[in-house]
Amino acid sequence: MAVLEIGINLGMKNLVEIKYYSSSDKVLDPNIRAKFLNGLENFINEVYGDEINVISLSSFEIVIYYEMVQLSKNKTNKAKPLLSYAIIERDTNHKFVTKHLQKIISKFLKKFDTNDLISKEPKYFKKFEPKIDKILGDLRFKIEDRIKSIFR
Repeated sequence: MAVLEIGINLGMKNLVEIKYYSSSDKVLDPNIRAKFLNGLENFINEVYGDEINVISLSSFEIVIYYEMVQLSKNKTNKAKPLLSYAIIERDTNHKFVTKHLQKIISKFLKKFDTNDLISKEPKYFKKFEPKIDKILGDLRFKIEDRIKSIFR
């Protein structure tokens, strides 16, 4: 039960990406993943009027939580999804991970202005990574790594 990777995207723009295990390296390139998740979210919302929660792959699952963010004071501009995702092992509790993703998005929106989300490059958001690590706690470790840390 572990989070292998976690990230935050604004629409098709990847803002944060943290890999905890190299086994998630082959899942998707961050830019392709951002485009895929944004497109899938738009498709599900438009066609079914529903939201994506979990995408199941053969070896992993992707848990998704997003909030719509108004990027300018002009209400005629469409809001964009600020999407947090976690690539997890298949036996990890989705609802538990979703609660963590909600907290991450909430703290992220308190820390960064919407202008930052549009104008800044991903390296600007690196300073938020320790906050994500703190929110996830030991959820970012596989069981065998948790056990090893006890006996060190």
